[in-house]
Amino acid sequence: MLSDLIRRYINEIGLILVIALLYFIFSFNAPGFNSLGNQMNILRDAAMVGIAAWAMTLVIIAGEIDVSVGPMVAFSSVCLAYLLQLEISFALSALLILLLGFGLGSVAGMLRGVFGIPSFVATLGLWSILRGLGLFMTDALPVPVEDSNVLDWIAGEIGVFPISAAAMLVIFVFFVFISHKTAFGRSIYAIGGNATAAQLCGINVRAVRILVFALSGLMSAVTGILLTARLGSGNAGAANGMEFDVIAAVVVGGTALAGGKGSLFGSLLGVLVITLIGNGLVLLGIDSFFQQVVRGVIIVLAVLINIQLLQNSRRR
Repeated sequence: MLSDLIRRYINEIGLILVIALLYFIFSFNAPGFNSLGNQMNILRDAAMVGIAAWAMTLVIIAGEIDVSVGPMVAFSSVCLAYLLQLEISFALSALLILLLGFGLGSVAGMLRGVFGIPSFVATLGLWSILRGLGLFMTDALPVPVEDSNVLDWIAGEIGVFPISAAAMLVIFVFFVFISHKTAFGRSIYAIGGNATAAQLCGINVRAVRILVFALSGLMSAVTGILLTARLGSGNAGAANGMEFDVIAAVVVGGTALAGGKGSLFGSLLGVLVITLIGNGLVLLGIDSFFQQVVRGVIIVLAVLINIQLLQNSRRR
């Protein structure tokens, strides 16, 4: 019984050990790592990656990929800032941004589901369009936002716990429910495992693909709102490379790029691994350019370790 449980959750166990190792290393070598303020910063950073990662998990389980996350987050923050400058209420502005994200994600989903364009190509095109449009609209300058009580609240805390991290956990529970308790969630796994067989079983593959990309766009818009609150401005240059952190967190969490396999709990642990690495490297004072090298090596090693653990568990 215990051995079966360990084999089933070997990937998650491995990630928990990696997180514990990172905490051990950074606690003794990175000044201020264990401070309450830094731990809250880790949670804020995790929210920026995690909310998008929940949707990305479903996208990758479906056998697809979305590389447009970073520019979509930045573009959403820019549009929100402009709407607020026009003195449109925050509630209406946020609703419009969420609809924008859902719509842009649906466009990527339609390119994949209706026209059969590979998701990497479709979302890469969207990546270029949104990045260029955001920079063009702002002349690559931040778009300031007037003082907003709502944005200040979003950027704040409940006690000492960041609002953004609380939002991340609430959305996490929602996505866990979708993936495990709904026909839509089961369809995602079926399509990722074998899209042709899923189609023959009566699953509307086209609709499911469109919806998973729409959810990815929606979560990018949510992240864009959080980014605006955190920065106090819309910034087309922000969230640069975020899509790679999001994808890395999901893959480190054990979701198979081939599709059909993955878990949101694994993605949660993957988000913590990616966030801890980034935070610890900054506190260690490692050169910002070299941080990319160190982060990449650690990510590859984490994935290799998890793959090895999974292979060993299957042999037993």
